[in-house]
Amino acid sequence: MRLPCSWVFTQKVPITMKDLKYLLAYTVPISAYLSFMSEGIWTYSAVFYAFLVLPVLDVLAGESATNLDQDAAQEKNRMWVFDAMLYANVPIVFGLLGVFFVQVQANSYATSEQVGLLLSAGILLATNGINVAHELGHRSSLPERLMSKLLYMPCLYMHFFIEHNFGHHLNVATPKDGATARYNQTVYGFWFTSVTKQYANAWRLQLQLLSRQKLSFLSTKNDMLWYHLIQPAYLGVVWYAFSFETMLFAAGAGVIAFLFLESINYIEHYGLLRNKLDSGRYERVQPRHSWNSNSHIGRIVLYELTRHSDHHFKSAKKYQVLNSHEESPTLPLGYPASILLSMVPPLWFYVMNPRVPTSMKPQLAHD
Repeated sequence: MRLPCSWVFTQKVPITMKDLKYLLAYTVPISAYLSFMSEGIWTYSAVFYAFLVLPVLDVLAGESATNLDQDAAQEKNRMWVFDAMLYANVPIVFGLLGVFFVQVQANSYATSEQVGLLLSAGILLATNGINVAHELGHRSSLPERLMSKLLYMPCLYMHFFIEHNFGHHLNVATPKDGATARYNQTVYGFWFTSVTKQYANAWRLQLQLLSRQKLSFLSTKNDMLWYHLIQPAYLGVVWYAFSFETMLFAAGAGVIAFLFLESINYIEHYGLLRNKLDSGRYERVQPRHSWNSNSHIGRIVLYELTRHSDHHFKSAKKYQVLNSHEESPTLPLGYPASILLSMVPPLWFYVMNPRVPTSMKPQLAHD
């Protein structure tokens, strides 16, 4: 088993307070804990924090398009603290899920409180679960990839590991990609098309891999088959350890989490399309093929996910060294506010359609 290079302390690089800014990402779990321990309107604490407090902080803090120079980036890549802050999300997420299950089991909540708890749990799983799993899923070491899959498990979206890495990054900004929203497609329609298309594509990719390796469907290397055993087993453990009702809460939180993920996919790729070359292939992925956001607070809380253009341009780069590109199309708002805007399709189209590059619109209309 090969350990992540950051676990081998061959060179010590001093940690500064600026490096610790990503500790702000733990404020979402704190808000979720407040939700789980509360009653009444305060069961929505994580919702208020994610969609009221963070957008306001984004506006107040402004944007930062500053990039690291090459030497600084190499230094940041060697620092273990950035990886440690990611790994810590595994015990945090599962510890808070335990709190969530205990509270649901021990208390009787009104329907409005149940909604608040579910939304708060979904936000926790989407931000510190799926988002961190996404970052770790691009790493090459086995421990990090296992942590990625573990964090996808309670979100009931383990197949995303396959489809995102081997499907989405290849097909992004083309009609083949389920996670690229079409021009004038609503986020609600996108939820259905993206979830179903990505699931089907994950199976297609898995079967292709088995075929190339001349392995049967029942092979132990059929990861999709394992995912369909592990996720029901997780729900079964919750049912056994707590109750059937608690298991329903666990399932509901997972569904809300992956719908939040798909909402993020929607705002990251809405309306963008790569040119098809004379050869029939699509042009190479460039920073202009994903929406970018430099809103300072959102960048920190989401481990630089908002610098999505550079992530697709060079997917192996770690979050702490992602760059901003001038040619990247830019969201007018930070991620939380953009998600809220997408929930009102006429307003979303009014704001975003003029921002879609003109050269892409005829192709999108034609497709």
